[in-house]
Amino acid sequence: MSVPGPYQAAPGPSAPTAPPSYEETVAVNGYYPTPPAPVPGPTTGLVAGPDGKGMSPPSYYTQPGPVPNANAIAVQTVYVQQPVTFFDRPVQMCCPSCSKMIVTQLSYNAGALTWLSCGSLCLLGCVAGCCFIPFCVDALQDVDHYCPNCKALLGTYKRL
Repeated sequence: MSVPGPYQAAPGPSAPTAPPSYEETVAVNGYYPTPPAPVPGPTTGLVAGPDGKGMSPPSYYTQPGPVPNANAIAVQTVYVQQPVTFFDRPVQMCCPSCSKMIVTQLSYNAGALTWLSCGSLCLLGCVAGCCFIPFCVDALQDVDHYCPNCKALLGTYKRL
């Protein structure tokens, strides 16, 4: 006997001539694959029935339900809000008082920078009322952030 070469076929089962059909591949006609056809000959896996005759096992099996655990631990999800940094612009955030998503309302108040600017203008000779201009300029005042729903003070941005 000679060694099979690339021009000779090796003895054994032959390869299928065509690939499986589309229906066989994706099982279009059913959600579950069809069971193989019964093969003639001795059947294995028979269970003896009450009358002594053989019967097949059920074609489906149910999965047992979950067993309650006496040592079950309750899981609680905690959401941690990142600290909010306030500036001189409105901030979108979740209000800690009313727990709603809001955009803060701004209120301008005289702060340290306002008073220092006023004092500096007085020293420069603007005593005829021009020294009060910093109280009209929002860029020189501190900013308070309020919730528009519950009017709670959420934070303050101090210029100095």
